[in-house]
Amino acid sequence: MWFGSICVTARSRRRSIMRNEKRNRRTRTGRRDFWRSFPLGLVDLSDLPLKAPWVGVYLVGAVWIWGKRKDALGLLESAPLVSPVMDALLRNIFPAYLLLGALALVVLMLYPMGRKAAEDDLQRVGLVNHAGEAPRLLRKRRDMEHPNVTIWEFDNRGIPLKEWEDKQGRIEAALDLTIAKVKYGKGKRRVLLYAVPARGGLPERIDWKDKYLPRDDFVLALGESLLGPVTVDLDKIPHILLGGSTGSGKSLLLKLLLMQALQKGAEVYVADFKGGVDFPRAWRERCRMCFTESDLLQTLDQLVAIQKERSALFSNTGCDKLSTYNKAAARPLPRLIFACDEVAEVLDRTGRSKEGREMVSQIENRLATLARLGRAFGIHLILATQRPDTNVIPGQIRSNMDFRVCGRADNILSGIILGNAAADEQIPKDARGRFITGDGTVFQGYLFDQDGL
Repeated sequence: MWFGSICVTARSRRRSIMRNEKRNRRTRTGRRDFWRSFPLGLVDLSDLPLKAPWVGVYLVGAVWIWGKRKDALGLLESAPLVSPVMDALLRNIFPAYLLLGALALVVLMLYPMGRKAAEDDLQRVGLVNHAGEAPRLLRKRRDMEHPNVTIWEFDNRGIPLKEWEDKQGRIEAALDLTIAKVKYGKGKRRVLLYAVPARGGLPERIDWKDKYLPRDDFVLALGESLLGPVTVDLDKIPHILLGGSTGSGKSLLLKLLLMQALQKGAEVYVADFKGGVDFPRAWRERCRMCFTESDLLQTLDQLVAIQKERSALFSNTGCDKLSTYNKAAARPLPRLIFACDEVAEVLDRTGRSKEGREMVSQIENRLATLARLGRAFGIHLILATQRPDTNVIPGQIRSNMDFRVCGRADNILSGIILGNAAADEQIPKDARGRFITGDGTVFQGYLFDQDGL
């Protein structure tokens, strides 16, 4: 019995010591964070308008005390038995108020509003380090480039950026924000949240206008995020992988990209095994359509042959890519865009005959070649899928699709396209035309009128 009592006492003592250490650590961290964030307020007074009323309270208080000062001094003269302490207090109450009030006002002005609430909210959603400490808000300031966006700067207290990204949905709900971007600040001890109030998020619809077409050579526009237009430069990121469930707006986004490619002088090849239903006459007149697998294989063979011809041409002229060649050539070469709205259907071997599986293998081989080598020669793939099947799109193709966009999707399809569940977690289930890129940028896609092609 006595041995058991000793063990219980020892455990209780250890727990008590651990609690004290944890409390002391938090106290030290709080003091350190206060002095670390204090100078930031000297250069950032973005929430000054919200704190300005306290200046008024301070000044009104000063006027009131000055007005009562004569009454206090008169009281001292008429009551000679007042204690020395009270005498000193009444005689110096005005300068004491000015000094102590000014110090309190300075601290209030430099201390970010909502710090304690933000820390408590983040703790409640589980964004804490191993010591149970939540990130501490250091300051809030307006983004100079995007005045509607507020930058929340946190001391992350050792919590890696990946955890912030994984818990972005919870953070948004806790702080009542819509987050546009999460990134490290100066060093990895600071994390910056670019956000707007939850009620000030993206619009549900943005109609396409010709002025949205980027002027830079082969930069295509997709839509708008909270931080401005979202674009992709095919000269730098040659291939695009699109994903999204039925009704997400994936097909419209694909056509938006193809429309811009046509306006910029590209030759567009489209695989459509629905007989042209999704691409009416205006598209068929301007694009080279593939309605059968044999047509598709023939088209891909043609693109591979063009790739080899351009490789030899660039080698002879000393050019390393299409943009360099076109700057020097008398007759510039067009970019070639191959698009497929449901690549998973094309590459699925399920239930196929031996000849069918061989056909799929050849198509897959040509796509892999173009994905691997097409960039330098101005040959680009834009592949889309809505099927959540990890085995349909081979890794040798998927690994070369560097720009990835996903609309409304479950966690499986989001994982295939983005490598994480961001589309499932951050895009509302009823959203249409809302997408997220591989770097976590959420945007509303431009709505393009197909009849105006």
